[in-house]
Amino acid sequence: MRILHTSDWHLGRTLYGKKRYDEFEQFLTWLAEQINQLNIDVLLVAGDVFDTTAPSNRSQELYYQFLCKVAASPCRYVVIIAGNHDSPSFLEAPKALLKALHVYVIGSTTDDLENEVLVLGQAEQAPELIVGAVPYLRDKEVRQAEVGETFEDKERKLLQGICSHYAKIGALAAQKRQQSGLAIPVVGMGHLFTAGGATVDGDGVRDLYVGSLAQVSANCFPESFNYLALGHLHVPQKVGGSETIRYSGSPLPMGFGEATQQKSICLIEFTGLIPSVQLVEVPLFRTLRRIKGDWEHIAAELKKLQDNCFKGWLEIIHEGSEVLGDLRQRIEALNNVPSPLEILRIKNNRIIDGILEQSPDGETLDTLNVHEVFNRCLVANRIPEMQRQELVHSFNEILTMLADADPLAQ
Repeated sequence: MRILHTSDWHLGRTLYGKKRYDEFEQFLTWLAEQINQLNIDVLLVAGDVFDTTAPSNRSQELYYQFLCKVAASPCRYVVIIAGNHDSPSFLEAPKALLKALHVYVIGSTTDDLENEVLVLGQAEQAPELIVGAVPYLRDKEVRQAEVGETFEDKERKLLQGICSHYAKIGALAAQKRQQSGLAIPVVGMGHLFTAGGATVDGDGVRDLYVGSLAQVSANCFPESFNYLALGHLHVPQKVGGSETIRYSGSPLPMGFGEATQQKSICLIEFTGLIPSVQLVEVPLFRTLRRIKGDWEHIAAELKKLQDNCFKGWLEIIHEGSEVLGDLRQRIEALNNVPSPLEILRIKNNRIIDGILEQSPDGETLDTLNVHEVFNRCLVANRIPEMQRQELVHSFNEILTMLADADPLAQ
């Protein structure tokens, strides 16, 4: 049994307003080739297939074209769970049709846990694999709100709800394996933030819930899982040092903070119930580069990239002590020769005695995330520091509610 584990495609995502459909298409073409070359039996996609709950026509086209390629490949099963960026109802809309192609989609949890425990096997053949496919668990699905709750109460109940759900899925999967009378592997799937998980600046990964208890520990997951395929964090990593609890990471660098990161997917091969895991490196389809430092460093690095005919996207962050009101003009003057490099973002910071000041040099909403915009509002309105924490908590709670709302479910 050979399994590929991937996640966090974020089809349709842009980078500072630049569309990336060519990169997504190249990745999916490469992934389909790997499925053929490696003789993959099962493909697991652990959430965030799309970047928004209402994906563009082009994003949908790439997704369905890929599934058609996989249906014609040696891969016998595909299991896809929804992430926090996905619309559960949108993913599940063609569920019956996709099931005929042995593509199983789980968009949201229901009262019937049988929907999340898949016994995979072809007609008239013995079961080959059991998958506990747990989608992104929304706050309202695992926690009952009560009047007068404190943040601590919410966090405690949230963690209990998540762990309880995984325990039930693990127990049901173990029961089905016992009923089969066969020593077949049980693989879990999830889309969440585990304790100690690594993130990088600009990757777009956000806390999934208000507070910090979305970051569950490795002991939350049942021992009946022989391998656990996770999504949400973009850095490929193990959880708690375990070889068999992993994030595959995003296949493309989603921001300049991921520019130096080697992307990969996980290849799992079972011998009986024992999995061996190796990483399959994903090619780089577009180069991202960040230049960060004072003006002398920026000018030297930009000249070096031009001399080497660097072809890719560039982010420039000034962090010198010098006040540069004309930073953008300076960079444009240096970059006035024909060059394949494209500067997507210029950020003007200033460091004085270890204190960072930000200068709005040509900033637009495309260059700021929602948290940066809110922080600028707090500063602009001179909100006292002691009041900011509570306002940030409330703001994060509103963002979580908006992210959990599924407009296509209405």
